[in-house]
Amino acid sequence: MKKILPLLSFLMFIAAVSTAVAQDAANMLSAPETDQSFHQVVKQKFIEGGPLFMTPILICLILGLAIVIERIIYLNLSTTNTKKLLTDIESALASGGVDKAKQVCRNTKGPVASIFYQGLDREHEGIDIVEKSIVAYGGVQMGNMERGLIWVSLCIALAPMLGFFGTVVGMVNAFDAIEAAGDISPSLVAGGIKIALITTLAGLLVAIILQIFYNYLVSKIDNLVNDMEDSSISLIDLLVKHKHK
Repeated sequence: MKKILPLLSFLMFIAAVSTAVAQDAANMLSAPETDQSFHQVVKQKFIEGGPLFMTPILICLILGLAIVIERIIYLNLSTTNTKKLLTDIESALASGGVDKAKQVCRNTKGPVASIFYQGLDREHEGIDIVEKSIVAYGGVQMGNMERGLIWVSLCIALAPMLGFFGTVVGMVNAFDAIEAAGDISPSLVAGGIKIALITTLAGLLVAIILQIFYNYLVSKIDNLVNDMEDSSISLIDLLVKHKHK
């Protein structure tokens, strides 16, 4: 019997909280719309969630978005029309040899042109050396494209954990209030539960936003890497044909 009483008390508490939440939802639906702007609503929820817990989550969002924006700009500038570049290199090899082809690569921006230049610069050492040079420098360019993504991944993992930390602290405060009052009242613990829910919501929202951008960046990098690999094979074929001529 002694083991059942705490369980019944906890169930009664959960039922009371659920009733209070349902009543609040009904009041919100029946209440007239306010003129609060989106900025004011976000500011209010930030204060209600507690600056101590919401500030680290906000820092994760700002840091993550800053890195994402920088990477998007860098990757868009790194995109090259490889078909046109290969055509120009082929024409340059036919008309002016390797030196003219290297000049075409110098005048073209992007990692693909840089890889081509490294390969053409080793053309006199043989096709095998050219291929090794392209592979080695391709790895360097891939590392440059992935730079900073580890910090975005950290923010994605850290934001929900910070939210859950605020949740745990809020629930501890709620049960401390119950212990101090000696009574289970929904209004008594509403503040702690509200902090718990808002911090969890903020952490998950930040993680969702950054995860979308992270997947976009990974997809963009994969496309660029595939383009580099395909075009590098085409460059080696052009050099083989040029040597035979």
